[in-house]
Amino acid sequence: MTAAETLLRLILPPGDLERDASVDHAAELKRGAWTNLIAMLASNFRGIFTFLVARLLGPAALGIFSVAWATTDLVSKIGVFGLDDTIITFIARAEAARDRSRSRALFRLAVFLGVFQCALLAGISITFVRIFGRRLGLDPQMAAALSVMFCAMPVVALYRINTAVSRGMKVMRHDIFSRGITETIVTTLAFLAALWFGLRTFAPEIAVIVGMGASGVVALFLAASLFRSAPPRSTSLSYRAEARRLLAYAAPISAYDLLNAIIVRLDVVMLGCFVGHAPGVTLTTLGIYGAAVEVAGGLRKINQAFNPIFAPIVAGLTVDGDQEHAAIAFSRVSQWMLWILLPIVAVMVLGGSVILGIYGPVFQQGGMWLGIVAIACATNAFVSLAETVIMVQKPRLNLLNSIITCGVALSANLWLISRFGVTGAAFGILLPYVLQGILRYRALRMVFRWRNPWGDIGRPLIAALLAAMPAVLCRTLIDGAAGQVMASAAFLLVYGGAWFYYRRSGAEP
Repeated sequence: MTAAETLLRLILPPGDLERDASVDHAAELKRGAWTNLIAMLASNFRGIFTFLVARLLGPAALGIFSVAWATTDLVSKIGVFGLDDTIITFIARAEAARDRSRSRALFRLAVFLGVFQCALLAGISITFVRIFGRRLGLDPQMAAALSVMFCAMPVVALYRINTAVSRGMKVMRHDIFSRGITETIVTTLAFLAALWFGLRTFAPEIAVIVGMGASGVVALFLAASLFRSAPPRSTSLSYRAEARRLLAYAAPISAYDLLNAIIVRLDVVMLGCFVGHAPGVTLTTLGIYGAAVEVAGGLRKINQAFNPIFAPIVAGLTVDGDQEHAAIAFSRVSQWMLWILLPIVAVMVLGGSVILGIYGPVFQQGGMWLGIVAIACATNAFVSLAETVIMVQKPRLNLLNSIITCGVALSANLWLISRFGVTGAAFGILLPYVLQGILRYRALRMVFRWRNPWGDIGRPLIAALLAAMPAVLCRTLIDGAAGQVMASAAFLLVYGGAWFYYRRSGAEP
């Protein structure tokens, strides 16, 4: 029995592996999910870098870095132009047609377009910040950090597109080496080296540029290795025509990808703009909130354990109109995600102050913020699976949903931050994610005629509700860190017992 089968026999009740209507696709999902889970866990070690920034430079430096990275990640979405998501679908379809030479041509074209566009945009962005930064009221330290961090955009594109190419080829393990190992180690070492040479002001930004650069190069070599045996390019294949198809397909994806990035990063970016202009918003509280976002952001990465392999499989199923098996795959993966997400969210909500205390005593005041952001990130991770289904069939529908959600996010954050400061930012990001989930659920039901796409999620929700009762009781009766730890332990104990019962019973979800 393989490691993947062992893991999934632990997650699923007996009989699930045998009764799935699409056995081949289920097995492929499980193998890919296992590999992506390892990559996701490895990438979370980047938290060591955030920990070092907080401990060695303090919360203010972490706050500046958080805003600089959030802004760079946001602007880079414009340069990548949705090519990372698009290339997965295009290569999956080329491979389904057994056209390896076209897959290789698409790979080369997407890498060139993405890196070139991001390099051009980085130059424009740096010039803009240098000329207009102070006029727009940006803190001088923030403007300087942004100017340095924007240099990372080309290598961010290099990593994202090459990793997407590997995923389109249904090879999930490459991300373990490129980001999980290379970026984590190189970023941390580059940060320590920058401090050693006295570059304290921009040490976090320099470290990310070097780390992402190394990650992008490794991702490029790994993706290229998949096409060594590809036949020569057909003379009938035109790069110009392929570029038009890629960009035309990517346009709506790019738009809603940018809007989604705005939703994801809006709280941190807007807090950076409100430093000194909203109740309790300082560089220190910004850094504390940045640490909370970093910890809770790991929940979004759980989606990476399933979505990269789910996207090409759904693309292959729906291209032939096989909506039934696509719905089965979606419903089952939704259940797997919930079994993993719910206990982690509970621990962050119940023991937020203890978790953030790892960064230093001053960070403990962000416990409530961590709980709110954790719920938001878990919601985002869960509903992003529906985004994949909609993307491969009706990308413009995703665009409409994202426009509505982004408008709500902008309004909510602007109003809430100006009145409630950092707490307003936390709620300002939760509300749009809840709305986004509602919109995507309606799309699955109305457009794709999926009667009950969430049919398998009942049991993990029931388990979480049962576990919440003793946990809340412990949290209410016992004060301080001891109460947080005991409440978290009580939740995990009851939740684990419910999961074990479900697995042993073999009942239908």
